[in-house]
Amino acid sequence: MEQPHHRASPLLSLPGAVAAEAPDEGVAAHYGDLFREQRALADGTGFVDLSHRGVVTVTGDDRLGWLHLLLTQHVSELPPGRATEALVLSAHGHIEHALYLVDDGATTWAHVEPGTEAALVAYLESMKFFYRVEVADATDGYAVVHLPAGSIAETPGGVVVRETPYGRDLFLPRADLEAFARSHGPAAGALALEALRVEAHRPRFGMETDHRTIPHELGWLDTAVHLQKGCYRGQETVARVHNLGRPPRRLVFLHLDGSEVKLPGHGAPVRLASDGPDGRQLGFVTTSARHHELGPIALALVKRNVPVDATLLADGTAAAQEVVVEP
Repeated sequence: MEQPHHRASPLLSLPGAVAAEAPDEGVAAHYGDLFREQRALADGTGFVDLSHRGVVTVTGDDRLGWLHLLLTQHVSELPPGRATEALVLSAHGHIEHALYLVDDGATTWAHVEPGTEAALVAYLESMKFFYRVEVADATDGYAVVHLPAGSIAETPGGVVVRETPYGRDLFLPRADLEAFARSHGPAAGALALEALRVEAHRPRFGMETDHRTIPHELGWLDTAVHLQKGCYRGQETVARVHNLGRPPRRLVFLHLDGSEVKLPGHGAPVRLASDGPDGRQLGFVTTSARHHELGPIALALVKRNVPVDATLLADGTAAAQEVVVEP
C-alpha cells in the first residue's frame, strides 16, 4: 500500500485527542477514554472522524455499467442511495483495492483505505477506453465521517450518505468537518470503531490482507463479490476456488487471554498452543483490539487445516478461536 499523505484532521485539536498510528494516521485513535467511546458508538451516539480515508468519485452516463466490468460486485443497476462493497482483484484473484460505494443518481462515491486512492484512480483511468466516465480523487474536498448504527443524528442537507447495517458513512465537505463535530459530538476515535469492526468479524483491506489474499479467505464473498456476474479481472480464480476447492487460509476471531498486558500486533505469529511458543507458524494476527465487553480480541488469518477447536497462541498469548470462514 502507498503511504497516506498524513493529512492531519482539524479534530486532532479536540480535548483529549491522541493521534492514531498506521494505517490511521491523521485522525484520533481516541479522545481519552477508549471504552466510553466504544460504548457510545454501540449505543448509537457520537461519530467517528474518518477524514484520512480516500474518496474517489465517478461521473458520466456510463459509470455504473463501466464499474460493473471492473469490480467484483454487481453494480450495473445499483439504485441511488443503496450502499454496497466491491473489490478490485489482480489477474490471479488477489485483492488490490476495497471500495465502499454508493451512487447518488449522478455520481458514484467510494471511500477507500488511506493512501490507496491515487493507485485506484490511476487504475480506473487506465481502463476508461471509450466509456463516458470521469474519475476523480475527491479526497481533498471531502471527508468521510461515520455515524454508528442506531444514531438518530441529523445528516446535514445535501450530503451524500452511505447507509449500512453498521451505521452511516457521510461524504462531508471537508470545510464542514469542525462545524459537524461541534453539533454531532462527542467524537469517538478510530480504535473504538476498530474494536467494533473486529467484534463484527469484518475484514479491512491492508489489515486482514496481504499480497496473496483472495476474497474467499476473509468471508468477502458474502458482502463484496457477486458470484453470478460476468467477467471481471480475477473472476476465474474466484469461480474456481468457489466451485472446486477451499481457500488456502481462513479468517478466525480470537478471544485473547485477558491476563496479558500487551496486545499482539499486526503480523504477529499464530501457532498451535500445543506446539508451544517455538512451534511452526500457522498464520498471523491481522487486527487486535480491546473491547469494552469482550476484553482483548483479535482477527487472524490461519491455514485452512488448523483444527477449529484448537487453542492457539497469538504472539505467545493464549487464544480461543471462533470460526469466521468455514474450513
